[in-house]
Amino acid sequence: MKKIVLATVLAVVSSGVMARDMTEIKFGVDPTFAPFESKAPDGSLVGFDIDLGNAICAQLKAKCVWVETSFDSIIPALRAKKFDGIMSALSINEKRKAQIDFSDRLYNSPTKLIVKKGSDLDATVESLKGKHVGVTQGTTQEAYMKSAWAPGGVVIKSYQTQDLVYQDLMSGRLDATLTDAPVADIGFIQTPKGAGYTFSKTEVKDEKILGEGIAIGLRKGDDELETAVNGALKALHENGTYKQLADKYFSFDIYN
Repeated sequence: MKKIVLATVLAVVSSGVMARDMTEIKFGVDPTFAPFESKAPDGSLVGFDIDLGNAICAQLKAKCVWVETSFDSIIPALRAKKFDGIMSALSINEKRKAQIDFSDRLYNSPTKLIVKKGSDLDATVESLKGKHVGVTQGTTQEAYMKSAWAPGGVVIKSYQTQDLVYQDLMSGRLDATLTDAPVADIGFIQTPKGAGYTFSKTEVKDEKILGEGIAIGLRKGDDELETAVNGALKALHENGTYKQLADKYFSFDIYN
């Protein structure tokens, strides 16, 4: 019997196929993007991504562990194996695909410019030339602005968190900010502090840089986890859990 067991183990090792431990899944998250991820007054993590991540873990009968990480270092931290996946409103784009893999799409998150109400500023180089526009470090919005707007004279100011961007916007040190529209709508514009602000008329689109939607970032080669996560997502759509969670946070279709 011992010989049979040993032979089986050696065969598995030599084939390179080892069963992945799915009892615990660690997700990296930057909790500064309400309503997707933020902190409640008691310090607990809340938001759509948090609820969806916990639902994925529950579907897989795994313990969900959340690791707080600043967004600008979240991909290097994933690659360094500090956690198993990134669940933090991470857009799929070509640059990131070269570094990591992605799950199936979680939802869409359009990019828009926030300006003062009554302002004639719009999300174009011509309109923003010479203006100071804030953005969160490490985001696709920052990459887009550096590529498309900076050469045209737009002054880009990068911040560690979007909350710091809002502070400088409200103090007058910034003229506008480019960010995820759903996050900004619920987390800023619809709040008392954002009452004097609105979105400019033009939505910014660039599939190569801004991406093809939001997904879970995964390490390259972690195929077993990717398959498991995608299977869990499919089940959550089929059993109505996804819609139930989305309806809790959004008044519009976040998926399509």
